[in-house]
Amino acid sequence: MRTSTISQLKRARERQQSVVLATRLRDGSEELLSPGEESALADAARDALRSDRNGAVTVRGEEWFLQVFNPPLRMIIVGGVHIAQHLAPMARQTGYAVTLVDPRAAFASAERFPGTELNHQWPGPAMAELAPDQRTAVVALSHDPKIDDPALQAALQSSAFYVGALGSRRTHAGRCERLAQAGVSQERLQRIHAPIGLNIAARSPAEIAVSIIAEVTETLRRGDPR
Repeated sequence: MRTSTISQLKRARERQQSVVLATRLRDGSEELLSPGEESALADAARDALRSDRNGAVTVRGEEWFLQVFNPPLRMIIVGGVHIAQHLAPMARQTGYAVTLVDPRAAFASAERFPGTELNHQWPGPAMAELAPDQRTAVVALSHDPKIDDPALQAALQSSAFYVGALGSRRTHAGRCERLAQAGVSQERLQRIHAPIGLNIAARSPAEIAVSIIAEVTETLRRGDPR
């Protein structure tokens, strides 16, 4: 690997950017590709980033080896409710660094969330500090507009790959009205997965957590199916 390539990879890591190192097997030439580029090789790189897998590909008759450099996965859970108690360990087991945001210390306690990073700020400053990126899922579960709405507003202004919110369709309609009045565009509102989770007829908090982690995984690996 060339010194210049190593320097570029270091800068991408510092900026929490996803990149793919493409090496042409015929002669060892290298290209560093980011998700926003447009080419047949960049399309293959995006697929590699989504799957988090290195591997060889053939593009226009040339053999390339693609090496993925993704920032760590993160999940920001807003609201220390029962569903969150099941979701946090599931998310960690599937590779996410989990942060729970809830200003209510009685809800967001170490006893209720062992092994989970706790943030007791209100969602506005908490989200500004956490700075969701393209490898972050934001899950709003408090069911309290004072907590969920500012978290969603911040998440929709970020590049978070997944934004979901607990609540019925009726609850979500009211939520969208409030966020629209706060200046959130309809295009951004459509990013919210609500009612949250895949439709598996989940009832219990644990089942709902399963449906959420499944939908987050689908969005990460396949892109937003909607």
